[in-house]
Amino acid sequence: MNLYKVFLRPLLFRFGGDAAHNITMALMRIAGSIPLARPLIRFWNKVNAPSLQREVFGLSFPNPVGLAAGLDKNCEQYNLLSDYGFGFIEVGSLTPEPQPGNPKPRIFRIPKDKAIVNRMGINNKGVRHAIARIQSDPPSCIISASIARNTKSTSDQEVIRDYRTAFSLLYDFVDMITVNISCPNVEGMSSLEEVSFLSEVLDELLSLRLCYDKYKPVLVKVSPDIEPEQLDNILDYCMMSGIDGVVATNTTRSRAGLSVHPQKISDIGNGGLSGAPLYNKSIQMVRHIKEYTGGRLPIVGCGGIMTPEQAAEMLDAGASLIQVYTGFIYEGPALVRKIKRHLRKLSTAKS
Repeated sequence: MNLYKVFLRPLLFRFGGDAAHNITMALMRIAGSIPLARPLIRFWNKVNAPSLQREVFGLSFPNPVGLAAGLDKNCEQYNLLSDYGFGFIEVGSLTPEPQPGNPKPRIFRIPKDKAIVNRMGINNKGVRHAIARIQSDPPSCIISASIARNTKSTSDQEVIRDYRTAFSLLYDFVDMITVNISCPNVEGMSSLEEVSFLSEVLDELLSLRLCYDKYKPVLVKVSPDIEPEQLDNILDYCMMSGIDGVVATNTTRSRAGLSVHPQKISDIGNGGLSGAPLYNKSIQMVRHIKEYTGGRLPIVGCGGIMTPEQAAEMLDAGASLIQVYTGFIYEGPALVRKIKRHLRKLSTAKS
């Protein structure tokens, strides 16, 4: 019996999205403070096998299953979350200065379709808060930080400054950095996917990286809604510039694949859709990126992975690593353990 799905999820789903998130984080802190609780959680979720290990971006991942950005927005729960068996945790997205995000309500669940629509607006406490957390609680897992611009109306040069500030402050404290250029809930983010502007931002960050003693991977997160030609231009730039990999994909503005009444969709309004309806779009993009780049550009497959079988399919499609988020919300922590067991079983069957 999945105790999360039977007992805890129905309780959490009685609350709004923001409240449920805060309750979940509080429950994790409480559980983590109970003597022997964390070792027991780690033991229960431990699935070891050489076949699960991955060498990507020059880093050694214990397994390919990561947590996508959005759950640990403020870099406060990464060690507790890693107890559930993730191979890496992505925190953020983080902006140079704190920002409250969009007005509430801003998270809407669609249980019938195992989907979530959010228009959070990259609410976070800023990179300096994240750095203070890392200094006070050193990570016991691989940490990736998603960075973004502040959402205020700024000039192009100020946008570049935002990314430069977040990048330079975080660089020494995380293992890799994902540049979020594709959040559908932030005005002006779509312009960053124009390769001419994107190159200005990323060239600045790649030049900054040369100033540090240690090389750390820099990835770009792309939208599933991007036009194919625009995506190929970004991939060309990535391969020529030294970008280390691509996260495919962010949430989508599309509402295709939803089975709920159109009026309910209309009532929810704008926001980025994640969850099961996004899966086909994400895996198609992963396949395209692998084919277009000839496998030269590592891919983190993200978007709609809800089952162990889909996780394996995403890896077979060309992803070097995968990330889950909405699947973790709907299926609970057991999803990570099930994915790892399934991958281990497939590897054993092939050998």
